[in-house]
Amino acid sequence: MPVDDEISGQVSPGNRSAVVAYIGLGSNLGEKAVTLESAICQIARLPDTRVIARSDWMQTSPVGVTAQPDFLNGVIAIETYLPAQRLIEALLRIEAEHGRDRATGSRWGPRTLDLDLLLYGSAMIEEAGLQVPHPRMLEREFVLAPLFQIAPHARIPGYGHTVAEALERLRCGD
Repeated sequence: MPVDDEISGQVSPGNRSAVVAYIGLGSNLGEKAVTLESAICQIARLPDTRVIARSDWMQTSPVGVTAQPDFLNGVIAIETYLPAQRLIEALLRIEAEHGRDRATGSRWGPRTLDLDLLLYGSAMIEEAGLQVPHPRMLEREFVLAPLFQIAPHARIPGYGHTVAEALERLRCGD
């Protein structure tokens, strides 16, 4: 779905090339839709970044710890000049501003906001605190289905297939 210009930030090219990155968003506490929309606006205001597409929101059951409220999940695409490490740091700050405390909260427990860097161009990254493509994205329909809405032909680095192919494999149990 196209993004309204009012939430798109400005992107300044400089001498670097822009990267299209995909971010998974989720919430299962409080005013979920309001929180997710707020997070998108904050991401759009990051320096040298603009939101270029967004999926619909999907209500999904929790994974891991199932005795908690359902989630609202979606995916956005951004065009950014921020390096991946700066981008993930900004996403973690946005989570914290919405009340998420990764240090004390349960990994699979309820959360006000969850922001995951799913893909960062064609990069494969393994650094402290950052792994791209997201290590569990191929196991999660709540990630692949909204990603399919906005980028069905995007290739998943290191896996050799597109988002559409990954979603089909997951749904068929391959």
